Amino acid sequence: MSMQFSSRLSLENAPIIKTKVPGPKSKQYLDIQDKLETSSRSYTSFFKFAVDYGKGSTIVDLDGNVFIDWFAGVSVLNLGHAHPAVMQALRGQVEKMTHITEVPTEARINYLKTLNSVLPGKMKDNSKILMTVTGADACEAAVSLARYNSKKPTIIAFTGSYHGIAGGIVGATSNYHYRDYAGFGSQNYVYAPYPYPYRFPGKTRAEDISKDVISRIEEMIRDPYSGVPPVGGIIVEPVQGEGGYIIPPDDFLPMLRETCDKHSIPLIIDEVQSGIGRTGKVWASEYQNVTPDIMCISKSIGGGIPFSSVAYRNDFDQIPKAFHLGTYRGNPLGLAAGAAVLDVVRDEKFLERVRSKGKYVLSRFEEIQRNSKIIGEARGRGFMIANEIVKNKVDKSPGTELAGMVRENMFQKGVLMHTCGHYGNAMRFMAPLTIEDDLLERGISIFEEAIKETEVGA
Repeated sequence: MSMQFSSRLSLENAPIIKTKVPGPKSKQYLDIQDKLETSSRSYTSFFKFAVDYGKGSTIVDLDGNVFIDWFAGVSVLNLGHAHPAVMQALRGQVEKMTHITEVPTEARINYLKTLNSVLPGKMKDNSKILMTVTGADACEAAVSLARYNSKKPTIIAFTGSYHGIAGGIVGATSNYHYRDYAGFGSQNYVYAPYPYPYRFPGKTRAEDISKDVISRIEEMIRDPYSGVPPVGGIIVEPVQGEGGYIIPPDDFLPMLRETCDKHSIPLIIDEVQSGIGRTGKVWASEYQNVTPDIMCISKSIGGGIPFSSVAYRNDFDQIPKAFHLGTYRGNPLGLAAGAAVLDVVRDEKFLERVRSKGKYVLSRFEEIQRNSKIIGEARGRGFMIANEIVKNKVDKSPGTELAGMVRENMFQKGVLMHTCGHYGNAMRFMAPLTIEDDLLERGISIFEEAIKETEVGA
């Protein structure tokens, strides 16, 4: 099913702000939510409104305000809100069945065939699929697979990593605060530095960053006195998501693949946020032609339905029954949506538009950066782009509060844009891949206004 670029998916003339945000109806809902729901929520601290409906790359709140969505449910809605192909698949499936566990259905077989046909490199026609529910669940299962097949417990993760915070996988997520009350520590996880060119520690030359990282990993693996027990897997994001939309040097993944092959260590590539077309290819690892041994798939694969999967090498399938069970794994609605999403995203014309528009958006951000006092770096690939906000460009001190001001300014003007990064200071562009050109232009103009106004108030 090809994407029809001539058909408009979003509301026109957005943003349209009719009331001060939040408006009276939104305030009423927010008050009820505060009374009845946990205070541990975070996104209602950033986006204070109550939503009526979404259409394409636009969201309408209960007060009739229309927002441009550069948030996409944290990169979950790569096809935007209520995409026709996804809605058609969901309507068709909901009339048949909404739940069954493991047994084959038309939706399940269709998803398995479709996913297999778009797997990267040597994984195509040489993989098995394990059904999971969330990104954290997929990463948890992936680590278990690596440990089972290697018979070694230690997993190398990276600084800035985010692989989920539910269960033991919280140990692979680098922000230690998530482990404060989780009941799980970081046992059997160690961290290597992620090749983060803008903030890589020390005086390593840019062209040598990957070599530096790999040499540290090699030391962990080979040196019996490194303090690292035998390594049973390495888990990595091909483009770091929550860590700051960091694009590693092009030689990093190939070198990491080589190291894993040399030491017979399973390479787990986490494509939860970077996959499903987000970078302009179905999988971000395709840019370097690197094939993972195990791959984590979630977020946008379900088109908004909680759904995820793990793809792994056929020879890793020597696992016992009930290795990673769960009642809701492989939900029929997610399976139906997943096949529909992949049918759209796999289209080369669709992907070429993501690449070309992504280059254009990045060039506009780079232009704004050159004239800005607080944008230290604009970086990205496809529709996975960050603007790192700093207090000044000389010492690169993180502009965490400034980024929050930019986000709030944009929200009041009608554009949803969220932050990420080690210091929460990177403004990330993660709009739906289907966003129309006029909404891109208006959003960029509002971003530029918010940057200038924040600089004046700083």
